[in-house]
Amino acid sequence: MAKLKVVLHPKIDRKGKKQYRLAFRVTAYRRRSYLYLGYNIDPKDWNEEFEKVRKTHPKHQHLNRLIRKKYDQIDDIIFEAASKNEKITANQILDKVRNKLDNTTFYALAEEHIEDLKQAKKLNRAISDRSKLNRIKEYSKKKTLHFQEVDELFLRRLKIYLLTKRQVSERTVMNIFVFVRLIFNEAIRRGLVDYKLYPFGKGKIQIKYPPTLKIGLNEEEILKLEELELQPETQLWHSRNVFLFSFYLAGMRISDVLNLRWNSIVDQRLNYKMRKNNKLNSIKIPEKAYGILEMYRHDQKFSSDLIFPYLKGIQRSSSKIEYNTTKSSIKKINKYLKELSSKAGVDKKVTSHIARHSFGNIAGDKVSPQMLQKLYRHSHLSTTIGYQGNFIHTNSDNALEEILKFSAQENRKS
Repeated sequence: MAKLKVVLHPKIDRKGKKQYRLAFRVTAYRRRSYLYLGYNIDPKDWNEEFEKVRKTHPKHQHLNRLIRKKYDQIDDIIFEAASKNEKITANQILDKVRNKLDNTTFYALAEEHIEDLKQAKKLNRAISDRSKLNRIKEYSKKKTLHFQEVDELFLRRLKIYLLTKRQVSERTVMNIFVFVRLIFNEAIRRGLVDYKLYPFGKGKIQIKYPPTLKIGLNEEEILKLEELELQPETQLWHSRNVFLFSFYLAGMRISDVLNLRWNSIVDQRLNYKMRKNNKLNSIKIPEKAYGILEMYRHDQKFSSDLIFPYLKGIQRSSSKIEYNTTKSSIKKINKYLKELSSKAGVDKKVTSHIARHSFGNIAGDKVSPQMLQKLYRHSHLSTTIGYQGNFIHTNSDNALEEILKFSAQENRKS
């Protein structure tokens, strides 16, 4: 049978300060899930034994009434499931509670989704989805938005508003639509919304990303960066090392590069978890990448030390601090890459993300799509083929030259 407890659940805020949120904790099958009541309580005002707010808190009566009311609701669901011998998870129990708490609006479910991402320490996604939700709120100008209101007309007008008033790109609009679709799918899964209200699909709103031009560096330009003489331990030197290391590892994401530790290296392989999707990956370390690692070997004290210096010394327990430091580090790297490309005589725009495009550009059609799929860590071969299509132009270039091989002299002869 599931267990229910009222607790103070700690959270580190953006300033690095620990806060304690009043929450219900449900445990079922050794897994926990939390329902937050929207209040932060100082531990000195909390009676852990009796699971209630002490009289020292100015709102103790109101909060204790709220706790009793919600406790009974959750306890009833647990008891009902147990009496029916129904196997139910902690998440499912709290889903039923949330439904009873009138959590049937688009905003409410979207807020819950973002909070779940934070709890899962997927801060990049949480911040990105928060931005998308804010765009929708900005347009609707409503405190509450019901799913019935988010129809095709609403989304078409939202698109016009975003493109004209906010001047965002078509790709950004599609990303917001993907977010709306995700919230709708969750609402339908929970039985909160009828599928008839679903605004996406054939004959409705279509999510189609516009094609983007991906330009990477060529072999000559990479060599220019490699051969450029730089003072060791400078920002330019570190930025080049990170960029080239990413390139040598088939365009590894910079956020993954910055989080690499020495104990990630086993038997000349790099074993790490990709931060974007939590997938495990193992890749052989090329000789050129080893050369960069050796430049940082003297800084290593422990096997768990970070390889590159950018995130050293930050408070790792705070995902918010880690996210902000990673973001500012990448911004700093891109600033110095711009200066670096100018010094090396590279005319193309060089950013940390261009390392991946550069690998794709140089790989071209030299390697099979199946092998590139493994190197890129793509889940689907079609993703690799679509991505690599940005860099393979040989056949079309040759065809163009063949068509234009006529001359005025040949024309007169015929």
